Amino acid sequence: MMEKNAVILQQRIASFLVLLLMMIIILAVRIGWLQFIDGDRMAAKVANQVKDSQILQTPRGTIYDREGRELAVSNLTKSLYADPSEIKDPDIIVSLLAPLLEMQPGDMKERLSAGGRFIWIKRMIEPGVTKQIEAIIKESNLRGLGFLEESKRYYPNDNLAAHVLGFVGTDDVGLDGMELALDKVIKGTSVEHFVDTDSRGIPIFKSIFTFAPPKQGKNVYLTLDSTIQFIVEQSLDKAMLTNRPQGATVIVMNPHTGEILAMANRPTYNPNQFYKYSMREWKNRAVAYNYEPGSTFKSVVAAAALQEGQLYPEERFIDNGYVEVSGRRIRNWSDESYGNVSFVEVIEKSINTIFVQIGMRLGAYKLIEYAKAFGFGKATGIELPGEEEGLLFRPEDMRDSDVATMSIGQSIAVTPLQLITAVSAIANDGVLLKPYIIKEVRNVDGSIEREGVTQSVRQAISPETANRLTGLMEKVVLEGGGKKASIKGYRFAGKTGTAEKLQDDGSGYSAGRYVASFVGFGPVEDPQVAILVVLDDPKGSYYGGEIAAPIAGEILGKIMRHLNIYPQIANEFPAPKENIQTSSMPLPNIQAPPGKVVVPNVVGKSIREAGDALTQAGLSIVPVGTGVAVRQSIMANTIVEAGTEINVYFEAR
Repeated sequence: MMEKNAVILQQRIASFLVLLLMMIIILAVRIGWLQFIDGDRMAAKVANQVKDSQILQTPRGTIYDREGRELAVSNLTKSLYADPSEIKDPDIIVSLLAPLLEMQPGDMKERLSAGGRFIWIKRMIEPGVTKQIEAIIKESNLRGLGFLEESKRYYPNDNLAAHVLGFVGTDDVGLDGMELALDKVIKGTSVEHFVDTDSRGIPIFKSIFTFAPPKQGKNVYLTLDSTIQFIVEQSLDKAMLTNRPQGATVIVMNPHTGEILAMANRPTYNPNQFYKYSMREWKNRAVAYNYEPGSTFKSVVAAAALQEGQLYPEERFIDNGYVEVSGRRIRNWSDESYGNVSFVEVIEKSINTIFVQIGMRLGAYKLIEYAKAFGFGKATGIELPGEEEGLLFRPEDMRDSDVATMSIGQSIAVTPLQLITAVSAIANDGVLLKPYIIKEVRNVDGSIEREGVTQSVRQAISPETANRLTGLMEKVVLEGGGKKASIKGYRFAGKTGTAEKLQDDGSGYSAGRYVASFVGFGPVEDPQVAILVVLDDPKGSYYGGEIAAPIAGEILGKIMRHLNIYPQIANEFPAPKENIQTSSMPLPNIQAPPGKVVVPNVVGKSIREAGDALTQAGLSIVPVGTGVAVRQSIMANTIVEAGTEINVYFEAR
């Protein structure tokens, strides 16, 4: 019996040892597998359990005007995220935060219930709202919520130069204007930053707040002058109320350099809230709008005829009130017959029938040749997205009626930028320049990486022809259709235009709908600015000389004073002595005597708010700087003459 038990015990021990050996072999094989075959994958898995990463975008570079005043800046702001796996009751979070975030409760709950470890709730939250949310999270002990800092784009002057600047999307992608055109330059760099996590994989996002972006994007200086831009936009707003056009554009350009000093359109938008506006409001009509130029194009026709010797300024013509070409009757815009007239009178009165005769002398090939020489039919190449090329005939396809209508600025299409560039060539001794809007691109250390320069495209006409034509165009402003653009003490040259508006499908003209315009430059003795005003489909009066010329005159007068270009005739009324107002405290109301106005207090207001307040009071504003008004040249509650100019000084918020 003893022997039998001993045998059984030995068998059991042997079985145990065999089993133990097998377990050791299996364990060794598993360890070897993990160590030598599956090691890399497991190591990465372990690393992922203690590390997470976020792609962070360094701040975009700042966009300035030519004087270094901020037009677009990037500031750090916070975005709210959630870890859905940590959230036990989404309804509580939704009820507390959805109203503050201006989110639909259903949308917010759907995000919180989606699962996963990380979701965005709302990006780029305003600082005031962030503080309220942080307080709620702390007071209600909400788990699974946190903030990340991101760079948000701000436009301190709201809609000032909106179509030039464009806007930036949530993920720091430029979507329009300079933000799109220079996205790769000013965007900076994307940086992958590793963030510590706990044993459950929950990010310890506080570690990211100590992260210092290594480098921001390059800074851009535009050729725009913020003061001129504001002058233009204020006049445009007034025109929209008075003339009620469907759209409007004003461009101001330096004809000797090609620099764009101002570019504005209506309708417009606020790039800080671009998502609230339509694509029609985003459109930069200055470069992306084709229209028939009407009589403003006659300056190009006159230039071609003078250059080719087909016309002499002393020449006289007979106008019968209409002319027939290929069975088509073309009348004067006034329906009048002017009889025996000199060419000076022809251009002053913008007589259609005589310009048809001049165009027929030139012929199709010469007309198209000079139109192209002045830059029509081809994009200018300015550094803005969406530029159109306009529309010209092929000369071999033109009938006599096409030559006739082109001679009065119809049946072709141009962009506002093309037209002001062409007329600037007349002001620049016949030399066509390439327009540009980027003055400098600077690196973070302040060194200049790229600099805008004046580029000559071609000599469109001779200096002698340009000077002769300038004299004729000055007559238009002094005595002709553009005299409402004249300013006492200054010499300006210009040309008005009134063109029938094409139907949207291009099948013909829309009855009773017109495009009114004025283009000009000055002072004639040394042109410093060229200006184009285009009003698309105004209500009521629609003649360029009646509604576009006065806008140009108002803008030019203010620009002359801003540039310290003094009139040849002294002002009849001296400006009041400057008495700086720096306090935003309200003052008691004062009643002004008849014919006088009381200066309001605009300290603490934005450019637009200050401009509106002074305009409503019957005064004129000359803004200096951008941001918030910190002082004004004439103290509030001072009684002054209506129309007095008030210098308002602005500084960044």
